Amino acid sequence: MNIRAIGITTLLLAIPFCTQASAISELEATYQSQGAGAFSAAAGKALWTKEFIDTKSGKKRSCPTCHTADLTKEGQHTRTGKVIKPMAPSANQQRLTQVKKIKKWFVRNCKWTLGRECTAQEKGDLLAFLKTL
Repeated sequence: MNIRAIGITTLLLAIPFCTQASAISELEATYQSQGAGAFSAAAGKALWTKEFIDTKSGKKRSCPTCHTADLTKEGQHTRTGKVIKPMAPSANQQRLTQVKKIKKWFVRNCKWTLGRECTAQEKGDLLAFLKTL
């Protein structure tokens, strides 16, 4: 393989990470404009693992309920049985690359897991945690 081919391959492999970084940066700026402070990966991890009680069923829920404790592995939605691709960007290069999808899933998953929408601070903290994986 020549140097040019290596360079092109390297650039193509870097595209998902550039897209990921720009989506995360855009959302972090949005959340800070909504009043969030500095984001914390530790706070994001704590929120990710925290258990909440579903007011209808009384069952405990947390993000790992569907996504598993190992975010490099596939998860499974507990209600639908649908397979969920790994959350870790290192294991799934499509994760955290599209602002619209991130916003959509924050709304759905926060409401399902926490029983409410996440705050701007919580969203930023979760992104800070997820981008470390």
